[in-house]
Amino acid sequence: MLQLARYAPSGANIQPWHVYVLGGAAKARVSAALLEAHETCRDEHVSEYKYYASELPDPYLKRRQEFGRLFYGSLGIRQADAEARSGQTAKNYTFFGAPVGLIVTIDRRLETGSWLDLGMFVQNVMLAAAGRGLQSCPQETFSRYHRILRPLLSIPEEQMVVCGISVGKPVVEAQRLMPRAHVDEFATFLGLDA
Repeated sequence: MLQLARYAPSGANIQPWHVYVLGGAAKARVSAALLEAHETCRDEHVSEYKYYASELPDPYLKRRQEFGRLFYGSLGIRQADAEARSGQTAKNYTFFGAPVGLIVTIDRRLETGSWLDLGMFVQNVMLAAAGRGLQSCPQETFSRYHRILRPLLSIPEEQMVVCGISVGKPVVEAQRLMPRAHVDEFATFLGLDA
């Protein structure tokens, strides 16, 4: 998968990604450390970058709220049930039981354009997994535990933890739970009259 993913477009071919591939005992050690932090001191950990805007304008706020209703609703978790929501979040740190977990980093000295390249690389990893009959899940939540991941994986200081990706065989058929905006809501066509 990584052999294919490395061909992601990259401005000036700088290829700003680095991946830590975890399996077996290494993955178990990482999962145990992250689960302990999640259970005992999660509020002490924050990501080095901001994923969401402080104030999401519409339609983004409505989409995020709809996500919460649909996702947790599909799992039978009530919005007010903080303990059940925390338990669901904890599953991230075991890579949802997948046999392989990836931790993706980027050099913090790079600019925003390199994050575009990194996004295309992550998408390539996921497409390569799908091409092999595997499922994958990108997980930003790993970024908040960078202080734990750094010594466990020998991540150098110049690397910023961006996300994790769980990769494994599907347990159940993938479902399209989240609605997507119609093309006319996000695209403007000019000069294409037939």
